[in-house]
Amino acid sequence: MKLAIHIARRYLISKKSVHVINLISALSVVGVAVGTMALIVVLSAFNGIDGFIQGMLSSFDPDLKLTAVEGKSFSLDRPEIRELMQVEGVAEFMQVVEDNALLQYEDRQKYGVVKGVEANYAGFSGLDSMLVDGQFVLNHNNRMFTVIGQGVAVDLGVGLNFISPIYVYYPKRQQAGRVVLQNAFNRDYLFPSGVFSVQQEIDAQYILVPIDFAREIFELDGRVTSMELKLKPGVEVEDIQAKVKALLGDAYKVQNRYEQHEFLYRVMKSEKWTSFLILSFILIIASFNLLGSLTMIILDKKDDIFILESMGASKHFIRQIFLMEGWLISITGALVGLVGGVGLVWAQSRFELLKLPGSGAFAISAYPVQLQLLDVLATLAIVLAIGFLAAWYPVRSIKK
Repeated sequence: MKLAIHIARRYLISKKSVHVINLISALSVVGVAVGTMALIVVLSAFNGIDGFIQGMLSSFDPDLKLTAVEGKSFSLDRPEIRELMQVEGVAEFMQVVEDNALLQYEDRQKYGVVKGVEANYAGFSGLDSMLVDGQFVLNHNNRMFTVIGQGVAVDLGVGLNFISPIYVYYPKRQQAGRVVLQNAFNRDYLFPSGVFSVQQEIDAQYILVPIDFAREIFELDGRVTSMELKLKPGVEVEDIQAKVKALLGDAYKVQNRYEQHEFLYRVMKSEKWTSFLILSFILIIASFNLLGSLTMIILDKKDDIFILESMGASKHFIRQIFLMEGWLISITGALVGLVGGVGLVWAQSRFELLKLPGSGAFAISAYPVQLQLLDVLATLAIVLAIGFLAAWYPVRSIKK
C-alpha cells in the first residue's frame, strides 16, 4: 500500500508527456475544491439562520410549556399544579391566558392572538430585547397597554402616539334569549406601547396584554390557558420535562421549544439537507473532470504499466496505484476547499463581508453563519466517496 501511494503521489506532481493532462488534473482539483467550499459555506449559512431563528424564538417561547389535553383552560388550584411549583430545576413560572380575538385600530380590523401575561413577562422572556419601536410597558399609572407584533402593527397601521387605542372583541360565552349584535361581544381597549419582532408568523398574529385584561375579555376568572416554565441554567431540559410529565400525567401536554414549533424546525432541517444533496449532485458533475483526468493519466502511463507488469506487479497493485491517484486528487481538492470554506465562514462571522440589504430593517446587519463539525465531516465523507467512485470507474478497465 505504501509503495502504491508513493507512486501515485509521484504521478500526481510529475510533469505529464501531454500538457493537457496537467490542465485537466488541475481542473479536477479546482472542481472538487469549489464544490467542497460551496458545501461548507451553504451548510454554515443554514446553521446561522437556524441559530438566529431559534435565538429569537427563545425570547418568545418558554423552556417548557404546559397546556391541558382536553379543554382550552385549567385551574391553578389543582394539587398537581401546586406540586409542580416545587420541582427542582424550575426557576420561574408564568401564567398565560391566550386566545384568538378580533382586533380593531381606527378603521382597520384583523384577527390575531391575544396573549395575556403577568407584569414581569419582559424579565421572564427577554422579549424586551426584541423591540423595534417603543417600550415594553403593560401597566402604568393604573392604565393597561399592549405590546404588539410588527406584522400586526403593519396590518392595522398602528402608530405609537397614544391617541388611538386598539380595541379587542371576543364573543360572549353565554347568550340567553335573543342575541343582539351589539351585546354579543366582550369589548375593551388598550393603547399600544411597543412593537416587537421575533419571527414573521409570530409578528403577524400576536399582541401581548396584561393577564387581567385577557381574563376579563375571555371570561376566564382565575384560570389559565397555559403555564410557561423557565428552567435554571445548566439543567437538562429533557430531564425536567420527563419529571413534569410524570407528575402531571396524561391530562396535560408538556412541550419543549422544539415541540412548540416542530413543523418549523423540521422544515429548516429539511431545507438544509436538501441543499446538501443538490450541491452533492453538482459535485458529482464536477467529478467528471476527475474521471477524464484519471483516464488520460492511465493512457499516458501505459509504458510504466508494462514495466511494472514485467517486474511482477499484479493487476490489483496497478489498479491500486491509479485508485490512490484519484483519491489524492480528491483529497487535495477537498482540503483546499475545506480551508477556503472555513476561511470564508470565519471572515463572514468576523468582518460581516456579506451584509443584508436595508440597513436597520433587520435584527442583524449581515447574513449569520455557524460552522458545525458534523457538517465538515459529512462534506469530507461525500467528497471522498464521490472521488472514490469517479476513480474506480476508469481504474477497473485496466487490463494486462
